[in-house]
Amino acid sequence: MQKLLIIDDDIDLTTLLSEYLSAQQFDVAVANSPDEGIARLKNEKFDVLLLDVMMPVMDGFEALKALRQFSSIPVIMLTARGDDFDKILGLELGADDYLPKPFNHRELLARIKALIRRLDPAGGFTIGKVLSLHNITVDESSRSVKVLNKAIEMTGTEFVMLAQLMKSAGQLLSKEQLSESVLGRKLAPFDRSLDMHVSNIRKKLAQEGVQDVIKTVRGNGYMMVTEQVEQ
Repeated sequence: MQKLLIIDDDIDLTTLLSEYLSAQQFDVAVANSPDEGIARLKNEKFDVLLLDVMMPVMDGFEALKALRQFSSIPVIMLTARGDDFDKILGLELGADDYLPKPFNHRELLARIKALIRRLDPAGGFTIGKVLSLHNITVDESSRSVKVLNKAIEMTGTEFVMLAQLMKSAGQLLSKEQLSESVLGRKLAPFDRSLDMHVSNIRKKLAQEGVQDVIKTVRGNGYMMVTEQVEQ
């Protein structure tokens, strides 16, 4: 039974979500403030976090920045307005997915299941498979990424994206393909999730001196190059 944590100050909503998700065989815990939720994340193991954006004192973005200092838990942001700015900022800060309020409970359930399915260490990966290119090493069994033996922290979605690109180095992967394999859903018009995850990966690799290895094929998708461009 997967454990979910909901951080949201809306007591009525968290009660409804808790009842619904518990009926779907999830072990659900609720924190009605970011401080309470972060404290629980430091002391308990959860499989997925549902994190509201609009909260007083500390909003969801601040909470996400704080928890990413110590946890790589998969996060679905719940955005009140569904603003592009909120979506993009949440993804930049390390959220794995987002869902604008109000949302259909079945859509939320589908997003949670897709997130768990694609981030399951045994799901879709060859145990012990190690991918290496451009001084990047991706170990699928341990879910770890290193550049020249230095560990690089990545969210689960970033890891899956990088692994997919490395396994298909030299081949164009369309946004449609990546949306299904990485995000677990069909590509939606104007959805920038893939772009933001790739941007995050590029930034993290660039910090370790690895640049220009993920090529954007405008309007089509992304490709991991087989030869790094000399600077």
